[in-house]
Amino acid sequence: MDDAQPRPLLCHCNAIRQGARQVTQFYDRHLAPTGLRTSQYAMLMGLRHLGPISINGLADAMGMDRTTMGRALKPLERDGLVAVGQGRDGRTRALHLTEAGSIRLDAAEPLWRAAQDGFEAGYGAADAAALREALARIARAV
Repeated sequence: MDDAQPRPLLCHCNAIRQGARQVTQFYDRHLAPTGLRTSQYAMLMGLRHLGPISINGLADAMGMDRTTMGRALKPLERDGLVAVGQGRDGRTRALHLTEAGSIRLDAAEPLWRAAQDGFEAGYGAADAAALREALARIARAV
């Protein structure tokens, strides 16, 4: 094997994490003008489609644990993009996307689309679709 080429990782977990870090950095560079990171964009988009929703509900929908979700939401709440209000029964709390969050998400969407298109251009649209399916199978299997 050519020493200039990285050697494939034998550990499935490390290989997936390494790939995820590279892809996240790629999308983060595209979203940088909005001040959002890829993970924040995903949470805001999740709230747009699912909200109002409990923190536990959003965490479950995104495949995250509640504690990690709570920490990740703090900057979004601080910046006024997400608000926590009363839930359906008065005893629970629910997250919702604020008007500022919706505006920021609208500004980020074409940049996210450019990242999506760029990824597909470099990786291949069919391969990207197969990758998404493989990753979904992994999420269901473990």
